[in-house]
Amino acid sequence: MKPGEIVLLRFPQADLVAGKLRPALVIAIAPGRHPDILLSLITSRAYQETPDFDEVIDATESDFASSGLKARSLIRLARLVSVEDTVINARLGEISPERLRRIKKRLIDWLKK
Repeated sequence: MKPGEIVLLRFPQADLVAGKLRPALVIAIAPGRHPDILLSLITSRAYQETPDFDEVIDATESDFASSGLKARSLIRLARLVSVEDTVINARLGEISPERLRRIKKRLIDWLKK
């Protein structure tokens, strides 16, 4: 597993109840003996978008086909979770390195505030 991959897992809800099987983007893998994976939730619910923050990926973009997503989707950057790799159910695909860099920059800028 590597940053930029899109995976499937039961993404935890905000109240820590296990959610439905959902896609998520691998943002980073923690260093050390316990390499937890930092993930960002992906949803097809466009109304949840935070403009100028979340990342939209749709069929007109060059990395959509390689993402494994089936519909226009929203990478929700404020919906982050750190998990063990054992909770990952499947790998769907991956986004472009350029998109991943843009997402990481947006997260860094947000955390600097």
